[in-house]
Parts: sequence; C-alpha cells; structure tokens
Amino acid sequence: MKDLTGRAIVFLADGMADEPSAELNGKTPLQAVDTPFMDSIAANGASGTFLTLPEGFPTSSDAANMSVLGYDLATFYPGRGPIECTSQRIELAPDDVAWRCNLIFVDSDGILRDYSAGHISAEVSSQIMADLAAKFNSDKVSFHNGVSYRNLLVLHGKEFSADIDYFKPDASQDMHVSELRKKALKPEAQYTVDFLEKLEKEVNEFLVQHPLNQGKEAPATAIWPWSPGHKPAFNTFSDKYQGRTAAVISAVDVISGIGACAGMDVIKVPGVTGYLDTNYEGKANAAIAAIEDHDFVYVHLEAIDECSHEGSLELKMRAISDFENRIVKPVMTALAGRNVTFAVLPDHPVPYKQRIHTRTPVPFAVCGPHIKPDSVQHYSEADAPNGSLGYLTGEAVVKTVLNLK
Repeated sequence: MKDLTGRAIVFLADGMADEPSAELNGKTPLQAVDTPFMDSIAANGASGTFLTLPEGFPTSSDAANMSVLGYDLATFYPGRGPIECTSQRIELAPDDVAWRCNLIFVDSDGILRDYSAGHISAEVSSQIMADLAAKFNSDKVSFHNGVSYRNLLVLHGKEFSADIDYFKPDASQDMHVSELRKKALKPEAQYTVDFLEKLEKEVNEFLVQHPLNQGKEAPATAIWPWSPGHKPAFNTFSDKYQGRTAAVISAVDVISGIGACAGMDVIKVPGVTGYLDTNYEGKANAAIAAIEDHDFVYVHLEAIDECSHEGSLELKMRAISDFENRIVKPVMTALAGRNVTFAVLPDHPVPYKQRIHTRTPVPFAVCGPHIKPDSVQHYSEADAPNGSLGYLTGEAVVKTVLNLK
C-alpha cells in the first residue's frame, strides 16, 4: 500500500459542540460519549479552537463550512439558496434570486412548530414539491426538490432582490409567524417581500388541503424561503491551496454545493439522508476510497445538528456515538500506518437546550506526520482551548492539515 503522507481527511461533525449540562454532571454531550478515536486525534496531535461564525454573517452551516474551508465570507458568501442550487446543478441566470425553501409545520394558531415538517421523508417531500411546482411554477417562480425538508425556490426577474433580512426557521420554532416577517433592506426590495408573502399565503392554503398532509403530527403546511442570493463565484480549492485536490462527502446540498462551488469532487453516497438513518458505512467507505486519489477529503455528518435542533440529549449522544464508531473509527482503522493526517471539528455549536447555532469557536484537533503533539489527551470543548494551536481563523484549518505555509 502506498504511503499517503501529505494527504488529509477532515471529519466534520455538524453541530456537535455544546455546553456543559447538569444532566451530564457538568459535561458536554461530546465529553459524555466514549470517543477513543476522536480522542486519539487529540492525544497524538495538537488541538486548538477555530472561529467559524464571525459577527456580521448568518449563524448557519453554509457560512460555517465555508469558514472551515478557508473562504472569506465578506468576499464569497452568496447565501444558502445559490449554494444549494449549485449542488443540484440548477443554472441561475444573472437576475435570478435563489432561496433555500424549507417545508415546515405551522399550526392553525400560526405558530412555527417544526422547521423540518417532522423530518419529512424524501418520498413525501418530493411529491409535495412536484405538486407545488405544478401548481405555482411560472416565468417568475420555480420550485425545486431537494433532500427531505430542504428544498429550493428561485425567483426570476430584475424586479426581485436578495437584499432582505430573514429569520432562520430552525432558530424560530415555537414563535408566531407574525413575529418572523421578512424585511426589505433596501426600498426596492419591498416588492420581493410583498411577492413572497402573497406566494406563501397561497402555498399555505394549498398545503393545508394536500392529501399527504392529512393525519400527520407535523405536516408540511407551509414553506419558509430564506437565505437568498445570486449565482456564486468562488475561486477553486486547488487554486487556493497550491494545487491540492479535494473531495467532499455529504448528504445535504448545502455542503455538496460548497464543494461544487469550490471545484471539489462531490462524491455521492447512496442512502444518505442527513439524519440518524443515514448510510454511515457508505460514507466511511467513500472516504477510504477517496483519499487514494485526493489530497484532502471532507467527510460531513448532518445528523448531530438535526438532533441538537430537536433538543434531544439522547439522540444527540447517539448521533455522536454513531459518528465515532461508524465513520471515524472505520476510516482511521482502515488507513492506519499510511501516514494520513486526520482532523476533527464541528462547523458550529448547537447547544441542545437552546436548539440554535451559536458563534462560540469550535474545538479542533489534528494529528499527522507533520504535527507536533501537545499535552491535550482528549477531544472536547473544554480540552481544545488548552492546545498548542491556540485560536485559529481564516485558512488555518486547511493549511494546518495540509502542512501549507
């Protein structure tokens, strides 16, 4: 087997970082789960913290993962809608405004009860989105199916604007929709706000009557357009990082879209769902194969984030355990002795008691032939700040794991 010195696998655990909990005797969920392989990255390498969500940008996974990959948000951040369109190969015209469009559950009292419509299945979601497209698509509007509740809406025309302030649905649960209205940031954007409010009302009336929404605990009774923007324009990962080749493995369009925008190879794994029932083994095997012909492999897991937004400590700990035992362990075991650099970090915290993303810097650990070990022995939010890497920003994660100056 060939030596793989200089190549790196980054394990990205979406939303894994948390805060100490009385339920866990002052530990975080990460500290409370047995994670010997993540711990071994810290024990055999170096630790620090990394700022993924600087002030002035959304507390969302698109911004956070762009930060991990070293893309300056002030220069490149396009909004989540355009990123996910890139993943789906939806070609945006210069005047198109693309929106991430959740299917959500708003109850009869107007309360946003579930940002995911009960983690609606891909089968049901795809049929509902097809019906929305058949009913509402026009030369000004097009709906596009994504993964589960994660769908897309594109507005076509010069009259539409992306200069709109919005609320993230996963940070707005149990609030009345009247408190969550979009706001025009420029006078000319008010037309878009008015257009969307009218469309959302019509879609709500349609979805409440939809056969697939009857008898459900959390039916998809509404859409939630958010994070708009225009066609992205990134420089490539290879150009940024001295010709290094890269691949991304993820269930969700936002991460695959960032990879596609960055010219990374997007590796599709059958059976991935973005939740606890995802194909962990398929992701692990894809990472093991990808490192043979890529310098940098980015393995993303969504399930931990989803369980955190649900506020479930039990499920969050289960998802962390699955990440450790069904992705990190098999990948590190298969590649033992081949001098691969391994790194682990979340893209942002999601404290399960708050159920929202926070801007706290995340724990980062890396081990490899070029990494001088420090004194940190465990991978956690409490231990990482004591590491020799200190507080990192910008391109530091990628440059550290790839040993670039």
